[in-house]
Amino acid sequence: MILLQSPSRYLLQILSTRLHNLDKGVELDCHWVEFDDVRYHVQALVKNPHLLLLSVSLPTPPPETVFQGGLPLGAIEAVKAAYGVAVQILDPPRDGFNLTVKMNFSKLPPTEEYRQALLMKVASVREVVLGAPLRVFLKHLASRTVAPERDLLVALVHRPKESFFLVPQAEKVTVVFPMRFNDSTDTVLATSFLQEFVEARRSAGLNNAPPCSWSPSPPVELKGAPLEALSANAGFVTFVIFPRHVEGKKLDRTVWSLSTFHAYVSYHVKCSEGFMHTRMRRRVESLIQ
Repeated sequence: MILLQSPSRYLLQILSTRLHNLDKGVELDCHWVEFDDVRYHVQALVKNPHLLLLSVSLPTPPPETVFQGGLPLGAIEAVKAAYGVAVQILDPPRDGFNLTVKMNFSKLPPTEEYRQALLMKVASVREVVLGAPLRVFLKHLASRTVAPERDLLVALVHRPKESFFLVPQAEKVTVVFPMRFNDSTDTVLATSFLQEFVEARRSAGLNNAPPCSWSPSPPVELKGAPLEALSANAGFVTFVIFPRHVEGKKLDRTVWSLSTFHAYVSYHVKCSEGFMHTRMRRRVESLIQ
């Protein structure tokens, strides 16, 4: 199976090209949209070739999620910690966006290795911003400390007007995803995929993976959640994250995998659908011949 990559490939390409062509002073103005309705806008002017403005629009949050100043909890602190002096947060952001930062290429690290690492981090701005509240809870779990919202149901946005839920506890964090699909065919394929996903967890080579379960009805962890959040035509997937899953470098991978789980499932559902269509076309062609 294919895992989605954290850095936006198009944004990384823009940043790398800009870095290696600063002397040319080319004007830049790009808009694009990536999965889960995350929109980007990059702008750079000829008169200031070392400066670049990056704006990000996040998915529309449902009522149960908590946004502060148009951003998830802890997003500002996460951006400052990730980018340092090379990136400055603009307040207020550009109209229609949740976050706008100004990147100064003259303040990038002097060595090529560290420059590329910072560009990769900037290209991963989606993970930094949307994954900020999840990272806070998992850091508490990694250090085996008690999160402020211990034993409370926490809603985090991951798709337009949709959220997934966390129940942080001292020794584990339970993560529940209500799985919704607009297309009836996608719903059937996703349900089958998720059931097999749970079965695969029981194989011998995945003993250390987080425990996973699927149910057609809301699990007990969602008691107290809004009724609108409990409608899921493809069931509910539950992961239990233990401290061993967020130790060291595993933290970044776990945050990204959980933040993009629905997109991961959607991607493989569409791939399966495309594969079956291809097989059917080939079969029809062979019958005609």
